[in-house]
Amino acid sequence: MQDPFFGKSVVFICEHTEDGAMGLIVNHPFKKKDTKYLFTNFYEKNIFKSISTLYFGGPVLIEAGIVLHSSEYKKKETIQISDDFSLTGHKYIQKDFNTKKYPEFYKLILGHAGWTKGQLEGEIEQGDWFLQPTTKNFIFNTPDEIMWNHATKDLGIQTTQITGVGGIA
Repeated sequence: MQDPFFGKSVVFICEHTEDGAMGLIVNHPFKKKDTKYLFTNFYEKNIFKSISTLYFGGPVLIEAGIVLHSSEYKKKETIQISDDFSLTGHKYIQKDFNTKKYPEFYKLILGHAGWTKGQLEGEIEQGDWFLQPTTKNFIFNTPDEIMWNHATKDLGIQTTQITGVGGIA
């Protein structure tokens, strides 16, 4: 995919219903260290003392922060996605980061990806996306710069043979 937002992206699908889907890009950290200071209007500055990497989660609601994290951490506002993964809005978790009572594994993500009814299914049929199950270890411990290559290799795909143009053969 040659889309500037989604090229070589690993997207964690958080919700997929008949009405649409929502996901988070988990392998695109903001490149410049000072980029996070652009968002200080939305977050307490202290959160950046605990979280060194800020991720671009997608082009929808870029000003909204969400923390994808391991499920042992729970607050009233936490949404459990699976046995291993949960989501908590930045407002509800940031004080815990400042007091070092945060989840074992986490990524602070700004924005998300969204698909309308049938849109994701259509993109999958066109070959725009490859699907596979994931693990906590892969999402939180695989270096960002090799995550996409690792995921495609696990599927048996040789990335040198990908054209960047989807379609049906």
